[in-house]
Amino acid sequence: MEQSTNQLGQPIGLPVRAWKPPPYPSRDPMEGRFCRVESLVPEAHAAALYAANRLDAQGRMWTYLPYGPFDTFQNYCAWLEEACSGNDPLFHAIVDKATDKAVGVAAYLRIDPRNGSIEVGHLAFSPLLQRTPAATEAMYLMMQRAFRLGYRRYEWKCDSLNAPSRAAAQRLGLSFEGVFRQAAIVKNRNRDTAWYAAIDSEWPDLQDAFLRWLDPSNFGEDGRQRLRLSNLTSRILKRRG
Repeated sequence: MEQSTNQLGQPIGLPVRAWKPPPYPSRDPMEGRFCRVESLVPEAHAAALYAANRLDAQGRMWTYLPYGPFDTFQNYCAWLEEACSGNDPLFHAIVDKATDKAVGVAAYLRIDPRNGSIEVGHLAFSPLLQRTPAATEAMYLMMQRAFRLGYRRYEWKCDSLNAPSRAAAQRLGLSFEGVFRQAAIVKNRNRDTAWYAAIDSEWPDLQDAFLRWLDPSNFGEDGRQRLRLSNLTSRILKRRG
C-alpha cells in the first residue's frame, strides 16, 4: 500500500488532493445492450419479479439473503414496498430487454459520499437472469455509474460460505480483502462476511475488460462467449480468496 511519512517519521497515507465528495446515484435508468437497470417501483416490477423468482422452486437464490423466499405475492409486495421506500439501499430492477420484463434485483447501499465509498448488494437474480450476459452487463452498468460519479471504492460483501457470490465478485474484477468473523446473524445463523472491492485506479482496466467481453464479436451465433470475463479481469485482481 502506498504511503508517505509525516514530520515525526511516522508512515501515513498519501494525501487525497482536491477531493470533492461525489453525488448520490440518481434514479435515472442505465441502458445496456442486453438489459436496462432502472429504479425499482413495486407497482411496475413486482409481478414480473415474483413470477421469475418462482422459477427457483427450491429457493436457492434466497439462502444467503436476510429475507425470502416469499410464499405469497402479497408478502413479496409488502417487502418491496418497505425495501424501496428509502435512498439507502437504493433498489434497482434489472429488466431483460428481450422481454421487457424485470428478472432481477440489485441495490446500491452503504452509500458514503464523504469517503467516496459505495457498495453493491441485495442481489436477487432469478433463474431467467442467472448466468446470462444481461447479469454481467447489469453489474457493469452499476459499477460504471459509481466510478463515473467519482466514487473511489466499490464494494461487494457476501456470506463467506456463499461460494458462487465469492466467485462472481472476482470474475467481475473485485479483489478479496478478507473475512469479518461473526459479522452478523442472518436467519438465526452466524454469518462471517467476505469483503471484495475495486478502486478507481483499477476502473480503466476493468472497463476495458467489460467492454471487450460485452462486445457482440465475443459471442457466437449460439450466444456462447468466446472469451471468458475472468480471463480478462484476473490480471487486475490484487488478491484472491
